[in-house]
Amino acid sequence: MHLSSFTVLALSVVAPVLGARSPGCGKNPTIRSGTYRARINNKDREYIVRVPDNYDRNQAYRFVFTFHALGGNAAQIANGGGGTLAYYGLPPLMTGNNSAIFVSPNGLNQGWGNTGGEDITFVDHIVKTIEDDLCVEQSLRFATGFSYGGAMSYSWACSRPNDVRAISVLSSAVLSGCNGGTQPVAYYHQHGTRDSVLSIQMGRQMRDRFIQNNRCTPLNPEPQPGAGGRSNKVQYQNCLPDKPATWVIFDGDHNPSQQDPGSNTPFAPGNTWEFWSQFKAKDESGNPVQPPTTSEAPTQPQPPTTTLITTTQQQPQPTEPAPGPASPKWGQCGGNGWTGPTRCESGSTCQRINDWYHQCL
Repeated sequence: MHLSSFTVLALSVVAPVLGARSPGCGKNPTIRSGTYRARINNKDREYIVRVPDNYDRNQAYRFVFTFHALGGNAAQIANGGGGTLAYYGLPPLMTGNNSAIFVSPNGLNQGWGNTGGEDITFVDHIVKTIEDDLCVEQSLRFATGFSYGGAMSYSWACSRPNDVRAISVLSSAVLSGCNGGTQPVAYYHQHGTRDSVLSIQMGRQMRDRFIQNNRCTPLNPEPQPGAGGRSNKVQYQNCLPDKPATWVIFDGDHNPSQQDPGSNTPFAPGNTWEFWSQFKAKDESGNPVQPPTTSEAPTQPQPPTTTLITTTQQQPQPTEPAPGPASPKWGQCGGNGWTGPTRCESGSTCQRINDWYHQCL
């Protein structure tokens, strides 16, 4: 099923995250699981929607954006591929009263350059379209993504802090730009110490913005994973109410599906849901809403990682050297504020993705 719609240059009006049921609650829905199209700022855009089985028009569902990495696409995320589980492994964890409507959008040129804020306009349009037709708890909107997809999650939280409750960033950096960026948003980030595409320093730069915005107490020195050991999880203290921040560091490369030793399950889905499940619905005044009668405890059909202090590892040695005089293929080689190498290793050239990010391709 496809939906065509048109949006002018002006941004769509999106209800704030303070809390309320969306206009689609109680309606007979026209949106079903499938691929939809829209024309945004004279460009054709596409996104895939996953509506829960046995959708109930009177139940307000969580709303989750899952953004793909550079070179990926919406179908890859919806179906699982390119090293990622379908919708980053979250649907099996979000069931019953915790069910969610998932949206996997396609980026322009298989990325999220967000030129002139056009990708944020696209997200605004999707939110309004979905919530006008389906029943959404507007205080429980989330986003996650790997690499460039994590950058787009960051950009949404940075540009629309009142529209998103929490994000989960997987091995990413500040690539998609943002107008603003001083407001607090609940923030989870995981990153590998040996990331040869987006260095751990680039991840820390993104993380530190939300440590500051959320008024958390920085941790220095931060725990480090041992070589070949389990990941380390830091849950920052003294953050603003309802604005926690969590940082997971692992001994590994650029990988959305990192596992801890002895586990065959990526830890990102369990960690992400553990982080998101602490947030409850709010009413229009910002007061907590009591959920319907079933257990509030998150359902976690995935085995291993339930520990709150560690998480995953087990990763092949990187085949590319860490960026030095030259950046490796897929690595950053320029952009506003970039101070690292501006030339690429043999076999790739530095190409401008947007003002903030140039990449060796």
